[in-house]
Amino acid sequence: MLSEKDYLVGDTAWCPGCGNFAIREALAGALAELKIEPHRLLICSGIGQAAKIPHYIKANGFNGLHGRALPPALGAKVANKELTVIVESGDGDSYGEGGNHFIHNIRRNPNIAHLIHNNQIYGLTKGQASPTSDPGMVTGVQTGGVVTPALNPLALALVLGAGFVARCFSGEQEHLKATIKAAIDFPGYALVDILQPCISFNKVNTYGWYKKRVYFPEVSDREDWDAALKLAREWGEQIPLGIIYFKPRPTFEDALQVLEGEPLAFRNFKPQELSALQDEFR
Repeated sequence: MLSEKDYLVGDTAWCPGCGNFAIREALAGALAELKIEPHRLLICSGIGQAAKIPHYIKANGFNGLHGRALPPALGAKVANKELTVIVESGDGDSYGEGGNHFIHNIRRNPNIAHLIHNNQIYGLTKGQASPTSDPGMVTGVQTGGVVTPALNPLALALVLGAGFVARCFSGEQEHLKATIKAAIDFPGYALVDILQPCISFNKVNTYGWYKKRVYFPEVSDREDWDAALKLAREWGEQIPLGIIYFKPRPTFEDALQVLEGEPLAFRNFKPQELSALQDEFR
């Protein structure tokens, strides 16, 4: 049986104190407790500090283009429904460059866990504002402060119909691990927005800043969409953590009859049988 330490591989290139370390350890712990074998796991990512995760977890890994982690993840899940597929990316990668894929994968509802390392800044490209940066934040690019309102990913996901919507904080590692386990087990698209400080470029949203604000609200009914939206809109002096919405619906794979039975990846495929179809286009 694999332990948490068995999933932790590679020499990390993150800054000491980065919130990504706690996320990596929480993910490794979740995988060990769920007993997911590395060869049955695929982690897809785009570009950014968070996107280095596939190099540091014992699993199949795929690095895509900036903002393009979800398309290969969806393709892999369709090809082999027996794979556990996780997408790891940052707030810029998923909500900025990858915003269109974020929107439409919620609509499709593939059985994928999407873990977003939200440090409210572009960490890899030296600290410009991201879609989740709060108004007024001063950066090396936004020298007069951010003038646009921040994207609210939880509210957006709820409005688009996501069935699993959660927020975590890298400073609450046990809670994060439990939430990742729930997201992996959820039958459909699961969003976990993870607040994690960037100690190098974000001097506003620090560990101390989050610690003063995060709290765990009592959620009596996780299928109450109105209550979930109210929590999703709460930001500032108080920031709620936890699974705020949980309501499964048919997945993308469920809707495709061709996926019934043996996974596509294991079916006998003879390219020559497509010759007649190809000839029609000559």
